[in-house]
Amino acid sequence: MWIFEPFQFAFMNSALLIALVVAIPCALLSVFLVLKGWALMGDAMSHAVFPGIVLAWMAGLPLAVGAFVAGLFCAVASGFLQDNSRIKQDTVLGIVFSGMFAVGLILYIAVKPEVHLDHILFGDMLGITGADIIQTSLIAAVIVGVIAVKWRDFMLFSFDPQQAQVSGLPARWLHYGLLCMVSLTIVATLKAVGIILSISLLIAPGAIAVLLTRRFSHALLVAVVVSVLVSLSGVYLSFFIDSAPAPTIVVLFAL
Repeated sequence: MWIFEPFQFAFMNSALLIALVVAIPCALLSVFLVLKGWALMGDAMSHAVFPGIVLAWMAGLPLAVGAFVAGLFCAVASGFLQDNSRIKQDTVLGIVFSGMFAVGLILYIAVKPEVHLDHILFGDMLGITGADIIQTSLIAAVIVGVIAVKWRDFMLFSFDPQQAQVSGLPARWLHYGLLCMVSLTIVATLKAVGIILSISLLIAPGAIAVLLTRRFSHALLVAVVVSVLVSLSGVYLSFFIDSAPAPTIVVLFAL
């Protein structure tokens, strides 16, 4: 039957699997980002990994390493500027991520790496390999594991950082821990949806969940269910409309 036609192709099965793996950590983190008001932070870090990718290619390192380091640098630089200047957070993020993205473009044009720019920006879900799935699965497992253990601490920090600090929680460690997980998640989504479209996976599930339920634990569950259903549906639908899976997923989230 035509309904099962996509499952006859190995590249579609790999795309569906990577979409499933990526959807879960993105959904969990998206709830914290929405409650914390860090939508722009996720956008900034997704753009900021670009120069790290190019520098990693130049140094012969895995692209994921460069992306992670660049994301962390963006987070630390933003925090430093915010703490040591009168500039507001959104202004700081705009300066940092646009500057780092511009540096990435300059480096890319200068060295012309073998990695296609389209694949960096928008992903290459249909070109996923077994190694990509393993790497993404390991990152996803780490993020899900940390959230499973510390979700209450991150919840209080997201709602009220001052209250979290008064309660004896390490607010600064929670702050940078959350940023580290965002950076890792962007690395995980790099191959699947690219650095431009990853922000949708990091914001939309949480925004939808917060609208549908008032309980935080329920919001986490709703976000995961929505993210998984939309991601798998987007990959499946892209086969029949002859479209790229990543933008199809983002369009479904927008609807």
